[in-house]
Amino acid sequence: MEDNPRAASCDAIVIGAGPNGLVAANALVDAGWDVIVLEAQSEVGGAVRSGQVTAEGYITDLFSAFYPLAAASPLIRGLELERHGLEWVQAPAVLAHQLDDGRAAVLHRDPARTAAGLDTFADGDGAAWLELFSQWQRVRDDVLSALFTPFPPVAAGLRLLRVLKAAGALRLARLAVTPVRRLGEETFRGAGGRLLLTGNAMHADVPPDGAGSGLFGWLLSMLAQDVGFPVPKGGAGVLSGSLCARARSLGAEVRTGAQVVEVLVRSRRAYGVRLADGSVITAARAILADVTAPALYTGLLANVSMPERFRRDLADFHWDSATLKLNWALGAPVPWLAEGTRGAGTVHLGVDLDGFVDFAADLSVQRMPNRPFVLFGQMTTADPTRSPAGTESAWAYTHLPRRLAGDAEAVIAHVERVEAAVERAAPGFRSLVQVRQVQSPLELEAANASLDLGALNAGTSALHQELVFRPTPGLGRPETPIAGLYLASASAHPGGGVHGACGWNAARSALRANGRLGTVHAALVRTAWDRVLRD
Repeated sequence: MEDNPRAASCDAIVIGAGPNGLVAANALVDAGWDVIVLEAQSEVGGAVRSGQVTAEGYITDLFSAFYPLAAASPLIRGLELERHGLEWVQAPAVLAHQLDDGRAAVLHRDPARTAAGLDTFADGDGAAWLELFSQWQRVRDDVLSALFTPFPPVAAGLRLLRVLKAAGALRLARLAVTPVRRLGEETFRGAGGRLLLTGNAMHADVPPDGAGSGLFGWLLSMLAQDVGFPVPKGGAGVLSGSLCARARSLGAEVRTGAQVVEVLVRSRRAYGVRLADGSVITAARAILADVTAPALYTGLLANVSMPERFRRDLADFHWDSATLKLNWALGAPVPWLAEGTRGAGTVHLGVDLDGFVDFAADLSVQRMPNRPFVLFGQMTTADPTRSPAGTESAWAYTHLPRRLAGDAEAVIAHVERVEAAVERAAPGFRSLVQVRQVQSPLELEAANASLDLGALNAGTSALHQELVFRPTPGLGRPETPIAGLYLASASAHPGGGVHGACGWNAARSALRANGRLGTVHAALVRTAWDRVLRD
């Protein structure tokens, strides 16, 4: 196959044109490498795409929609994507948690406005919120640096220690592992602040009583005050398009409809890929895989002998929950019970504080939740170009047990539960629906293979599969047991979210391995993997 006349060669191949793959490609072309990006779907973007799928004139974000991590990421900001078509826009309010009784906790860009609203739930909760934000401002840059760099984040950790001293660093470490339910109880007297923290924590799949959920809730809540929950003007696909346009402008070749079926390995080193049409492309320096860990190791490397311990570890890979998504073309804005919810781009609904726990428990025991926690996006509220004036392009998603993800009857019943939850929070909602489109877990996966049954984070975000445990117990880095092959997807540290760090870290590791000390770097990585995998 290597003599195939359609064969090609380059410095680096990037498998997958999701945001991580496109960030990786940009990092490599910036360094002067010849890069080919291969995407199986007919368009780039992975889970960052949009289209008109409900009604003419209504733009729907097909997967992800709001991007605080992208706006905060120094990696993505440094690419200056505004020069390639990206424009961020914001809703009047960032987020609201709408309760069925008509009350709502609203998160504004202005911390003082957020605090004032929380005081209506309990006196003093506004001051507690402002104290959280003040703490965030002290550690913001170093926390983001620690989050977005390869493990271990030594430099960022030392800077945090210098700023916070030992006692402050210990308190921050405690916050990072505290369950969000406990963090909310320790911080706020009323429900408002607890609802905001917990709802944001539930964007990951860690239950509210799970260690580490407090970190997710705190991080997203503080980013909401810091950068907001921005959206690309014109649809999520504009973000992917700008990443692709930048890479192409610097010489990267991006091919769509190009499905990689095998990574080719010789003498324990990756040297190329085979495509579904039989053609082969070789890479002189590196191959970066923006695919899930199981897809890489049990699919693309199925013919490669791997250490038995690694195979056993991979068999224990823990997926996050399945996802169901609904998209609507609405004839008018959503009639929320609370006025403050009407200006929020993101709305949390369906459960109260105890309901979060019930919902997570149902998923944990693989039982269909009777009252789902629902994340709702008001896209025209955030970006008026998304639908005709006076209307709303909206979506909602929730989770369901993986064992029921392929049960069509169970999925249909869950669609009804989601719409019932919205109707409770916004009586009259159903009468506004002009067109509804359902994206089942199987349909999400068909549209993007990395969304296995709609798993949004390419593997659970729980502590047992983070840091040096992601995707298996190992180095917590993008290097794999195969030389020249790097895991560049959200299955690698630091995990899910549109921040580009997984792709960036893989690209930087590939560049380092091909630098002046590349031989030493490769030897150290190989030795480390050998020790991890030694039986």
